[in-house]
Amino acid sequence: MKREINGTPIYGISLDTNSRCVHYQQPNDIISIRFFCCGDYYCCFKCHEKLAHHKAEQWPKEMFNHKAILCGFCGTHITVHDYLESGYLCPSCNASFNPGCRNHYHLYFQQ
Repeated sequence: MKREINGTPIYGISLDTNSRCVHYQQPNDIISIRFFCCGDYYCCFKCHEKLAHHKAEQWPKEMFNHKAILCGFCGTHITVHDYLESGYLCPSCNASFNPGCRNHYHLYFQQ
């Protein structure tokens, strides 16, 4: 399934208007991640696993200045660095991001 937020296509399974998917349904599960391997935004690694036809790759540390996170509440694009330093709040609209996502950082970003 594909949905657009402020003109950016987001891929996932059973997406809602704030980019929550079937896998993550908490009120603060509102980010989508631009996967380094394909440049497409998915709401989570599980949706990428199911829908993409390739293996996911991590964002290299030297590219953390690239915009790779999308706030599903306001549609702001955020760099990896700014997301990791955000304190789990959108720097644009102050919407809360799920702090539990840190448990999956190793799937998206080089450590």
